[in-house]
Formats: sequence, C-alpha cells, structure tokens
Amino acid sequence: MKSPDYDGPILEIDQLSISFFTRLREIPAVMDFSVRVMPGEAVGLVGESGCGKSTVALGVMQDLGVNGRVVGGSIKFKGRDLAQMSAEELRDVRGNEIAMIYQEPMASLNPAMKIGKQLMEVPMIHEGISRDEAYQRALQVVTDVKLPDPKRMLDSFPHQLSGGQQQRIVIAMALMSKPALLILDEPTTALDVTVEAAIVELVRDLGKKYGTSMLFISHNLGLVLETCDRLCVMYSGEAVERGSIEDVFDKMQHPYTQALFRSIPLPGADKTSRPLVAIPGNFPLPHERPKGCNFGPRCDYFVAGRCDAKDIPMFNIAGDDRHTTRCLRFDEIDWNAPVVGVADKGRTEVGDVVLKMDELKKYYEVSANALFGGGATKVVKANETLSFEAREGETLAIVGESGCGKSTFAKVLMGLETATDGKILLRNKEIQDTPIEKRGAATIADVQMVFQNPFDTLNPSMTVGRQIIRALEVFGIGANDSERRERMLTLLDLVKLPRAFADRMPRQLSGGQKQRVGIARAFAGGAKIVVADEPVSALDVSVQAAVTDLLMDIQREEKTTLLFISHDLSIVRYLSDRVMVMYLGHVVEMGTTDQVFAPPYHPYTEALLSAVPIADTSVEKKHIVLEGDIPSAMNPPPGCPFQTRCRWKSEVPGNLCETDMPPMRMQNGHQIKCHLTEDQLATMEPVIKVAAE
Repeated sequence: MKSPDYDGPILEIDQLSISFFTRLREIPAVMDFSVRVMPGEAVGLVGESGCGKSTVALGVMQDLGVNGRVVGGSIKFKGRDLAQMSAEELRDVRGNEIAMIYQEPMASLNPAMKIGKQLMEVPMIHEGISRDEAYQRALQVVTDVKLPDPKRMLDSFPHQLSGGQQQRIVIAMALMSKPALLILDEPTTALDVTVEAAIVELVRDLGKKYGTSMLFISHNLGLVLETCDRLCVMYSGEAVERGSIEDVFDKMQHPYTQALFRSIPLPGADKTSRPLVAIPGNFPLPHERPKGCNFGPRCDYFVAGRCDAKDIPMFNIAGDDRHTTRCLRFDEIDWNAPVVGVADKGRTEVGDVVLKMDELKKYYEVSANALFGGGATKVVKANETLSFEAREGETLAIVGESGCGKSTFAKVLMGLETATDGKILLRNKEIQDTPIEKRGAATIADVQMVFQNPFDTLNPSMTVGRQIIRALEVFGIGANDSERRERMLTLLDLVKLPRAFADRMPRQLSGGQKQRVGIARAFAGGAKIVVADEPVSALDVSVQAAVTDLLMDIQREEKTTLLFISHDLSIVRYLSDRVMVMYLGHVVEMGTTDQVFAPPYHPYTEALLSAVPIADTSVEKKHIVLEGDIPSAMNPPPGCPFQTRCRWKSEVPGNLCETDMPPMRMQNGHQIKCHLTEDQLATMEPVIKVAAE
C-alpha cells in the first residue's frame, strides 16, 4: 500500500557513489552525487552520453544488475533508505510509487499482448482491484494521454501504434498507479519534434494533475527548460552544477555548463559570423579520469597546481536558491566575457546549379494484404511532384516529420530506387532511371551519403584505414596501394582525426569519431553532392558542434553541395542557406533560411517551429500543438495533404482545403503551398521571439 502524504523530499540522493566491477578492475560510474526532488517538483538531469545519468536512475530503481553496486552514500525515497528495504518492499515501491519511462517504448511493451491487458495488469497486481475497475482506470489514463479512440487503443497490439502513440501508452502505464516519483530517461529521443512537443506538454500537465514529482534525464537543454523547475548538470560521473533553471541558464557558474551552451545552436548563432564552439578534447574514460577536476583537461580556465591538486567539492553560490558548483575558480571567472579566438570563416560562394529535380514522383505498389500476398494492390505515394534546384557550395536543408518522404527522395537520388515519374538532372545528365548498379564510378563518387547512425555504416571487422581505401578502390582513385594510402591519410586529416586511427577498429572509436570516418569515406571520391541524413542526431551536443563545423569546413574547401535532412530546426537554422519543408510527399514551403524562419509561414512550418525546444530563457514561443499523426501515404486525405491537422483551415471559405490541392504561391523566391490568401498569410505573427536585451 502507499504511504500517507509526505512533505519532505520525495527523492533525496546524498553523496552517492556507484561502481561496476569487472574481472580487471572497479569502474566508478557515479561519484559523490547529490540531488533532491521535492513534492511536485521536476528536476532535469543533463549531460553527455556516459556521464552517469542513467546509472543514477537505475540506482534509484535498485536495478544495477549483478556487477553494479552502490559503494557510498544513500538514496532515500520519502525518507526511507532504498538499500535497507527488503525485496518485497522494493517490489511494492517499484511501479507503484516509483515508475520509470525508458527511451525506447517497445522495450516496455509486450508485443504479444493487447494494450488494455498490459495497462490493467498494473493496478490489478499492485492494488488488487477488480478487472472492471482496472479497465475503467485504463480507459481514463488513455484518455488523459490524449490518444484518439481510447477503446480501440485498448483493443490494439503495440505494433499497430505509431512510435508517438506507443510512448504515450508507456506514459499511461507509468501513471496507472499514480506514482509519487516518475523517472523519464530520454523519453522523446526517437520521436518527431511535433510528437515530442505534444508528449512534453502531456508530461507537464499530467505531473500537475497527479502531483507527481519527476526526474527528467535528457541531453536536450531546450527540453529541460520546457519541462523542469530545477536542473543538475553531470560530467564524468559527478554533478558539476545544480540550481533553478533561471540560475543555471542565465548565471551559469561552471565551465562545462558554459561550454555546453556554446556548442548548441541558439537563436543568433551563425555558421560564419558566430559559429558554434565545440568542446576541445574527449570525454575521459571512467578508469582514466584526471586528478582533481574531471573537466580540467578540456577547460579554458584550468590552472595547473590548483585545479588538479585534489578532489573538488560542491560550493554554494551566495544569493541564489540552492545553486551549487564544482569549480574552484567560479568567483574569479568573468562569466559574461565574449568568446575569444572564434574567427569569422566567411561565406561559401554559391556557384551554378549542380542538381535539379523536376516533378519527381516515387510510388510504391503494395498488396492490401502484403503478409500473405492476397488482395488488391494499393499505391503508396511517397514523393509527389518534387521540384527544386541545388547549387554548388550550397546547403539545402530538407525538413519534415517521419513519413514525409525525405529519405525516399534521397534513395532515388542515390540510385537505390528509381523514379516513377519526373526527372533528376545531375550536371544536366538524367539519372532518375539509372539504378546504382548501372551507374558509373564517377556518378557514384559524385553523389555520396552520410547516414544517421555511424555504428551501422562501418564494417566491424575492418580497420578504419582499410574501409576508406576500399572506397578509393571502388572509385578508381590512385594508381597503386601507396597512392591510395596517402590519399586515405589526407582524408583523415580532412576530418580532423589522428593518422594513427587508420589502424584502429571501429569498436575503438567514439560515436563522433565513427561519424567522422563516415564523412571521410563519403568524400573519398571527391563528392560533389553529399546527402547528410540526420548526421548528428545520434551524437552528443558537444560532438554535434564539432561534426557540423567539420561539414561546413569541408564544404568551404571542396565546394560541396550539402543536402541536409533533419528534423532539428535549430541546427537547420544555423547551417542551411535554403530550407525545403516536406509533408506527406509534397513540398509545402521552400525559401532561404531567413524567409522560412520568419512569417508568413505555411501552417505546417509554423507548427514545426513552435515545437522546437530552445535552451534560452529569453525566447518566447507561440504555443501550437499539432493533433494527430501524419496520415498514411497509402490513403492520403483529399485536397490539401495538411488539412486534417491545420489550425488555419477554418479561415479558408467553403471546403476548398478538403477538395482542392492548394496552389504554390511564389513571392521573391519564397514558395508556400497553401489556400490562404496573401493578405491572410501577411497576418501571421512570428512563432519565435527573442526578448530584447
């Protein structure tokens, strides 16, 4: 049973140390970590991969596995030490009073069991209530998490739901027994930005409704700003700064926090005049941490003999509410000093058109009963009349939710698929009907791709150098092995990797280093067009800054045309020259970055911009939450593809949006596919406003 109301800290972690024990050594994962979560409070835990965020969460759940152990400090839940509880008491607390939502929703759902049964199990096991009562409660929480047709949802299997719907079910499951503490471990990483915005709002509202305290683990500072009251920044197993959102965002007192903010594209950042600043060096491995300050080797303010003399405790910052920092020099540093040594890199000169798509269509035929081959065939319209040009040295961003057709058009361009209709001209030569196996080495070398997940694109049994040389052999570059080896080493220089990495295996590289190898391989044949498909979404923010900076440097040097596919509009705003917005196979808006990020917008672009979490307390955003998911490309709505989710539809007279495909309006090169008149579009207000300083 639940304990009576408790008014102390819901969660109190005090000087916690957690280690993992291997045959070789003890690996300290978390050291001297303290944090408190008060009733109804949401605390964010931020930091890069490997800093110990998830280990802290698993420590709270008492689920560290056989080789993980708490070696110091305590974790108290409602004043009771979790380590002192019996297995039975823990079982009662887990899922009942403390619930956890994981990054991957399918990891929490049983694929062979209907949603309703999975939800009803929770209160029936924990509270012993009847099946009917459990069904009513399941119906209520599915309604609370704003899922359409709750009864149908309860009667569905997990695979019949989209990723966003699955994550909502997992949130509903966590809330079934109204827990006092909800731990969310990167709950929106795999979701579209529009779905993420809806889930974040949902979590915030439900937290208020149920009075639930939250520990929100994320590497996205914008999300933490939108969901949390306080935050704790972690680096290499330690808390380095704690405080309220306002204190830490606006009056940061630790060099690592400052470095994190400098590496994310906030409004005002510009790839030429105000480029991002990547954190130098690499994250230390747990058994190779430096003496004294863990961040010392990467810190701009490091003083030898002081910062590396002894372990550094947390210091209280006078005048701020519970604001602490693990920095010896916090009161000596000028935190408002401008960034030094960041040069204006100059713009890349944009040249002639190298790629032209004209009315491109890509349809797939699938049988209505694809599993058993029976039934009539249906057509999936993945790309509909796609037209655009890309010039030499230009970055064209392609944005939109999953299922809008971004990756399909990339496959047709690469020759992995052939077009159904329309033309693709590469240097005035048609390539839309030539599959990759019939393309010449020069054409293949001209159009290359950098993929989203660097782990999946490298051969685990081949050295880094050999993989790049293999690409050079395929492209027919170099007369002999020694020439190819020299070119391979030059490519490692180009992506700023040490030449010694040529003899390393992929498993010996970090995620950011693997992505650099992928980029080196893409440029092996002197690529003229590089399709970058979400190339930084799997990487930490500090590594993102380094990789995007690298892509820009190579573009300046090689005059490459970059087609940057992304759903992260902050990074798109930072590095693209032009933006193309796609929805359900159509281009709904296209223009320069300044045109697309300022009103008038296509109603879909307006909603996309509103959904982007921005880690800046001075930014005001218009609040627009899109209801529903992208319709199926197999059964698109009539008229405007966006009409089922559009908040402006009522402004258009008659049923025009539901019957007619909208025209493409053109103004100074800015295209918007919409039925709204120019006068109506002119009334749109900016979605993102930065308060004047």
